[in-house]
Amino acid sequence: MKNQYLFALWGALFILCAGLGFIPEPAGALRILLTGLSALFFLPPAVLVWKGHRERNRRQLALVRDLSIVSLSLSVLLLIANFLSAFHSELLGNILHGVLVVVSSPMICSGHWALSLFLWACLLIGSLKR
Repeated sequence: MKNQYLFALWGALFILCAGLGFIPEPAGALRILLTGLSALFFLPPAVLVWKGHRERNRRQLALVRDLSIVSLSLSVLLLIANFLSAFHSELLGNILHGVLVVVSSPMICSGHWALSLFLWACLLIGSLKR
């Protein structure tokens, strides 16, 4: 599969996870489906990292590395900001949560925050090996 298709699929899964992340408290089969979709989100970048290592494509590995760093950093900053917003207005908390849903779309969509952060970290470490 060409890299352009993998990046397009990754982007489409990001948009899908971001949209589905706004579903309030999913339960049952929907929750399982969202968790599976969030895990599937990490398949295209994992293939890109694997192909990058195999083809010795440093530029591709650097792109996945940079996206992983940005996602992990923004997720942590927005989580901290969300917790600190508890002492401020409800509007600020809602705005920060909306930004968190979009920026950290697989994390919020799955409902298992540690899983998403772990998979982002795996992508980061995998792209750093070269």
